[in-house]
Parts: sequence; C-alpha cells; structure tokens
Amino acid sequence: MTQIVTDPEVAATVAADERRAERTDRIVGLVQRQGALAVLVVVVLIAAASFPNFRSFDNAGTILIAAAPPALIALGMTFVIITGGIDLSVGSLYVLGGVVSAYASQWGLVPAVLAPLAVCGLIGVINGVLIAYTRMAPFIVTLAALLGARGLMRAISSEGSNTYLVESDAFRSFGTGSFLGIGYPVWLVVVIFVLGMVLLSRTRFGHAVYAIGGSEDAASLMGIAVRRTKVWVYVMSGLLAGLAGAINAAKLGSGVTVLGTGMELDAIAAVVIGGTLLTGGAGTIAGTIAGVLLLGVIQNMINQVGNVPSSYQQVISGAFLAVVVVAQTYLVKFRRVT
Repeated sequence: MTQIVTDPEVAATVAADERRAERTDRIVGLVQRQGALAVLVVVVLIAAASFPNFRSFDNAGTILIAAAPPALIALGMTFVIITGGIDLSVGSLYVLGGVVSAYASQWGLVPAVLAPLAVCGLIGVINGVLIAYTRMAPFIVTLAALLGARGLMRAISSEGSNTYLVESDAFRSFGTGSFLGIGYPVWLVVVIFVLGMVLLSRTRFGHAVYAIGGSEDAASLMGIAVRRTKVWVYVMSGLLAGLAGAINAAKLGSGVTVLGTGMELDAIAAVVIGGTLLTGGAGTIAGTIAGVLLLGVIQNMINQVGNVPSSYQQVISGAFLAVVVVAQTYLVKFRRVT
C-alpha cells in the first residue's frame, strides 16, 4: 500500500532524497560509460609530459595506424558482448583474413577486399546460427571456430610455410598511403565507427541488441527477432575481423601467418575497459574507442621507455581489465541499491 505524505517538510525531504539518488545514479552511470575516456586523457597528459617524442604528430599517426585493425575487431566485439555473448574466434579470423586477402590480391584490389569478407563472414554466419538456433554456448562455438579458422589458415599457407605477398599495387597503396598525414586505414575505421555508432544508438537493430543483452526472454516477449539479431552480430564480428586482417595485409604487404594469437583477449579487454558490461545490456561505441586508444597509448609509452619487454603491455592490460571489471561490478551493485 502506498503511503501518502501530507507533511510539507517531510515531503520536501523525500523529494530532496529522490533527487539526490537520481543525481548519484546519473554520476555513477557516467563513470561507468565514460571512465575510460577520463583515464585516457590523464594517461595522454602524463605521457606527453614525460616523453618529448610522444607529443609529435608522427607518433600520434603511429598510434592511430597501429590501433586501426584492433579497433575494427573491438567494434564487432562490442555488439557481441552487449547481447551477452562472446566471440573468441576473432583473432584467428584476423590472421585468416590477412592470408586470404594477400592470396586474392593477385586478381586485384576488389578480390583482395571481398575474399576475406566472404570467408570470415561465412564463419560468422555459422557461429551465429549455432548460437542462436541451437542455443549452444557462445564460448564453445567460437572456441571451435577459433581452432577451425586457424587450421584453415594453415591449410591455405601450407602449414604456415608460405607467406603470400600482396601483388595489387592499389591495395598496397591503400595500406601504406595517407591523407592529411593520417593513414587511409584510419580514415576507413573512423567512417565504420561512425556507422557503428548510428547503428547501435539510432536504429531498431541497435535497440534490439541492448534489449537482448538486458533480458533475452523480455526481448522475445517484446516481439524482437532475437535469433536473427544474434546471428547478425556474429556476422558483423566476423566481417570486421576479416576486414581488419585485410587492412593489416595491405599495410605489411603480405599475409603474415604468425599474427592474431591472443587478439581476441585484447579486443575483449578494450571493450570492457570502455565500459561495456560482460553481462550484456550496456555499452557504447565511444567507450570502445577510448578503450582501444588507451591500450594503444600504453603500448606506445612502453616503447618510449625503451628496453622494456613488450609482454609488460599485456601485464598492464590485464591489470587494467581486472580493475575495470571489479569497478563495474561495484558500480552496478551501487546503482541497484540506490
């Protein structure tokens, strides 16, 4: 039974408490979504003050071009995790896409781009169908795809002994060229991220992604095509991983077969650091951008120090991820309490 407050002073106190709780909830939500951006700004300022070479435009371009392929993978992972899923196959799809792209470049620019999209997109379809229609666990399905894609790459490259060179001059120029001092791949990633932002926040598909992550049963009762949406997010993840591999092949001039190991973990780390909850239902593309750039800046800072093993970047990334997951857990609990 609802209690009606008639005392003006008590009513004013209750209203003030409600406004305070709402304000606190907004602040906590903002920290959860934009915390990575704040940390990124702080880290950039510290790096700029500590390392003179860090402040150069060329170094900024180096960070951005290195972050382009991981950013595409993290973008696809963002959609997957918001639905409450996971995609462990993206690292293998990344290296497979690079090898297929380099191999197909002998027929020109268009095949070099479309071939990895077709192969990796098909694997994404298989992942999505198995997860959505057979209700198999995403972890198991995508782990199997990880092994399968890696095996397919080794079959194409004769157990990794063949490294295919990029034969299309136009494709190689795309990977190494620049506009206004910024590499073409970076501009492409910017365009794709803008489209991703619009898709996630301004379309029915994006709203369906959030709804499924919040409660799959409730989304189904609302009339949302849960299965079809889940298939599409895994297709997107596969396509973006394949495109990332193609971009890397164009940049390196070959389909290197020893890449991609652990890249799925880096993508998950960037997405979670960016504020996307592993439980699904919450996350932003802007947060993912901040997470990717934060990891890229940390790696660049390690390189600026010199004589520091690159493995320390993984240690720092793991520490960041652990802190962020713990912080997110407490933030979610705090919002529920308030």
